[in-house]
Amino acid sequence: MAKYKVVFQPVGGKVEVEQESRILEAAAESGIYINSLCGGEGVCGKCRVQITRGEAKPTSHSIRFLSREEINSGFVLACQTEVKTNLEVWVPPEARLEEEQILTTESMVCYDAPQDLQVSETFDIPSLLYLPVTKKLYLSLPEPSLSDNIADLDRVYREIRKKIEAPYLETSLSTLRGLAELLRESKWQVTATLHPYDEHCIEILSLEPGDTCAENYGIACDIGTTTIVVQLVDLRSGSILGVEASHNQQAKYGEDVISRMIFACGRGGLSPIHNAVIDSVNTLIDTLLEKHGVAASNVTALTAAGNTTMTHLFMGLEPCTIRLEPYIPTANFLPTGSAEELNLHLHPKAVVACLPGVSSYVGGDITAGVLASGISNSSQISALIDIGTNGEIVIGNNEWLVCCSASAGPAFEGSGTKCGMRATRGAIQKVHIESDQVQYETIGGAKVRGICGSGLIDTIAELFRNRIIDPNGKFPAESAHPRVQKNEDDMEFVLASGDETETGKSVVITESDISNLIKSKGAILAAMRVMLNSVGMSFESLERIFVAGGFGNYLDVEKAIFIGLLPDVSPERVKFIGNSSLTGARMGLLSRHALERANTLARQMTYFELSVDPKFYDEFVAALFLPHTDMDLFPSIKRMMGS
Repeated sequence: MAKYKVVFQPVGGKVEVEQESRILEAAAESGIYINSLCGGEGVCGKCRVQITRGEAKPTSHSIRFLSREEINSGFVLACQTEVKTNLEVWVPPEARLEEEQILTTESMVCYDAPQDLQVSETFDIPSLLYLPVTKKLYLSLPEPSLSDNIADLDRVYREIRKKIEAPYLETSLSTLRGLAELLRESKWQVTATLHPYDEHCIEILSLEPGDTCAENYGIACDIGTTTIVVQLVDLRSGSILGVEASHNQQAKYGEDVISRMIFACGRGGLSPIHNAVIDSVNTLIDTLLEKHGVAASNVTALTAAGNTTMTHLFMGLEPCTIRLEPYIPTANFLPTGSAEELNLHLHPKAVVACLPGVSSYVGGDITAGVLASGISNSSQISALIDIGTNGEIVIGNNEWLVCCSASAGPAFEGSGTKCGMRATRGAIQKVHIESDQVQYETIGGAKVRGICGSGLIDTIAELFRNRIIDPNGKFPAESAHPRVQKNEDDMEFVLASGDETETGKSVVITESDISNLIKSKGAILAAMRVMLNSVGMSFESLERIFVAGGFGNYLDVEKAIFIGLLPDVSPERVKFIGNSSLTGARMGLLSRHALERANTLARQMTYFELSVDPKFYDEFVAALFLPHTDMDLFPSIKRMMGS
């Protein structure tokens, strides 16, 4: 089959592909990111590109997403267009991924002062809490003799037991091979890397010559659907040496977990999408190690937290049954793996552990959040909310925990709306409306390209506060506001006119966009009501609300309450805890006890399957107003609006 060259502008990326390959596939092969929320199924219309030279063949299916003017200008959908000749393709700003706002900061919540701890003479660290996934132990072995003629491995075991309590020790055949030569060439001075399975069993991962105890590092990893964040941690001191973040390369197979499951379990197969997340993690690891002068051979552990689908794809497990009723994952509690098995750029024997999940849609990232927030350590009734395509919610205290996942849709992540976009350069993230004047703030201070999730919430709150929309989210039929206009099929509000934007097109929010946002916020609020009602409580019972994740970090609490996304509580009760998934992963990396605690928490949480709960539907319908049909649930908004 003939091959053709495709050049992507403005970056100048080049790739040679076979005839009839789709432009989106060519972009993925060349490392160029093009927005494709649906993973190339042709149902989102976000992958608009312009053919500036050459011939391509779009499918008739893509026409409904393009205006006549766009078609005449050479615009096509990248996922629905085949390469027929050498091509030059212009990727417009709204289809690119630039300077994404990725949350790399996090915080732990501490309720009580820690107890006094005994210091271990062996490791010079607090022994009760600080017990990393791996430790290095220097061994100076006595040489064998006729009077001391035990086997080499037994000699190693004996010396380890002199230094630490180890009822049972084990090692692998690969570690045993070459042991005799290693011990003698190193003059019986070696360092053992140990992995304590539990308090009874310790595995010797590797042995190396000399004393290398000062060089032992680990990686904590948050594997998000959209972004991946990794931290390099010194396992001897517990200090964070650096952090790196990037977009998850799996996005080329679909922006959401459902699209990726469909790809992995259908036409694409598991291998490409598994390799994509491994490549993403490896790129970040390589950058960190180079920056800090750390050899990959000295990184002996990695702990990861992610939603159930991301964890499955990272570990190379098929996620097919997660999205099909009765929604069953392969496993919630995964065995540890090795860097060698997963092709990670670490010591081949490095331990890879994932924090446990609860169900198909409440994963290890939420377990990590509960661990980091300390909800289970306090008698206070608290809620943890992580808002994304799914809104995961945990409510409880040190005696009980309930959790659920509410399908919020992609609106909070800037998708599924006319001018929505990810939180990247040029996205409107804050909005204030006064009369006919709109003040906005964009990410990076750049010229407007679209609007992200936090900006959408601000906009709806401001439209409602100024009575430009009614509680149903509708513009009055005969609105006199100068920024309200009618398009071909919808009413819309102009946030930024064409001369203010990078694309030359107005950035607007439509009635349909508002309706989608109201459904999304309604799902979150309804889920909280169902869980609280199930334990005989109300919103007033919540003493703390912890908001986790990148979206939450940029959320205006008062505006979120104003539209009914968060319950009407004092804003002082709401605390942003940042990337709690990363925090929990690091806690697990530095403490075997934290990993054991995560397992306990995952088993302790009672999961509500909202899709089969009739009470959820009733609560959801009641929440499809601003802020709610029952204004008594939002007394502060009721007073403000005079209703």
